Amino acid sequence: MSGTVAILLCAGGSTRMGFDKLLTPIAGKTAIERSLDALVSGGAMEIIFTVSPSTRAFVEEIDCPVPCRIVEGGQTRAESVLHALECIERADIVAIHDAARCMVSPETVRESILSAEAFGSGIVAGKVTDTIVRLNETGVTTLDRSQLIRMQTPQTFRFDRILRAYQQGDLGRVTDDCALYLAAGYEPRFVFTEGEAANQKLTTGADWQLALASYAHFGTGYDTHRLVEGRKLVLGGVEIPFEKGLLGHSDADVLTHAIIDALLGAAGLGDIGRLFPDTDAAYKNADSIALLREVVRRIEENRLRVSHVDATIICERPKIKPHAAAMQAILAEAMHISPESVSIKATTTEGMNDEGRGLCISASAIASVV
Repeated sequence: MSGTVAILLCAGGSTRMGFDKLLTPIAGKTAIERSLDALVSGGAMEIIFTVSPSTRAFVEEIDCPVPCRIVEGGQTRAESVLHALECIERADIVAIHDAARCMVSPETVRESILSAEAFGSGIVAGKVTDTIVRLNETGVTTLDRSQLIRMQTPQTFRFDRILRAYQQGDLGRVTDDCALYLAAGYEPRFVFTEGEAANQKLTTGADWQLALASYAHFGTGYDTHRLVEGRKLVLGGVEIPFEKGLLGHSDADVLTHAIIDALLGAAGLGDIGRLFPDTDAAYKNADSIALLREVVRRIEENRLRVSHVDATIICERPKIKPHAAAMQAILAEAMHISPESVSIKATTTEGMNDEGRGLCISASAIASVV
């Protein structure tokens, strides 16, 4: 592929979801950054960003791996594209992409570019799988879904053709690039994605949740500590009245330790032994909830946030149920999530193993960060 320029449309400033969808990180990267990654990995050799006053400062700070330029967006999407096209001095192929379609894959971008090189255009689209009906005054008409497609981006063209289509077309009556390409007399070539969700545009709150789920990272944690006399029993930050406590360098809060390891694994930040070694006197009798807060700080420093934790305590005694709600509240506060996003369960081993004989308490956890 040679001479491929991508226009990345970042001039929208949607706050329909209560925040700017283009500038709010999704699992550590904004929609603009994720779209940029896909375009470059898919074969774009230059990027033209169209920006609005709300996105300009952010885009100016992006470390773009290929040559790039920034142009002011217009009042409409079509005007923004025309501004970008007219600033391109030389290109063989132009890929036009909405930054809000940040889940597009590099493979889809590459197929779009290859199609444009071979056939003049490569317009990404999704096949319709639902039954579609038209409602009007006379009743309901079922449409033939085999003749319907969902238009997506990137929409990729030979540069001279799409520039001519934009310069000669009626920009006020179109919603995408393909419509102008058709109006100019060209035959579009479509590139179909495997599933609509893979290239979903961020429009509603449900779309945002889908994106978060798509980029979620998961980790597991496990810990066990011996029960001994003369120690406090602390689980999930709650001190539980019991004749024995857990032995360890810190407060030996086995539940919180398992959660810490799960979070560190999900975020790719090592493990609890590496961060808080038991050879360091600074962590002697340390409050494990304070350690958890430090881990969450590091996670958020990496532009991630905790999403959900599911943990199980394994012991014969004491009974955990009376203390589970308090554990949930303390752990949730430390992780900056709601108590409903923290699941605390308990089980016994029916008298088997060291947990069943009352020699130790163990805990396992699964955590997700987004």
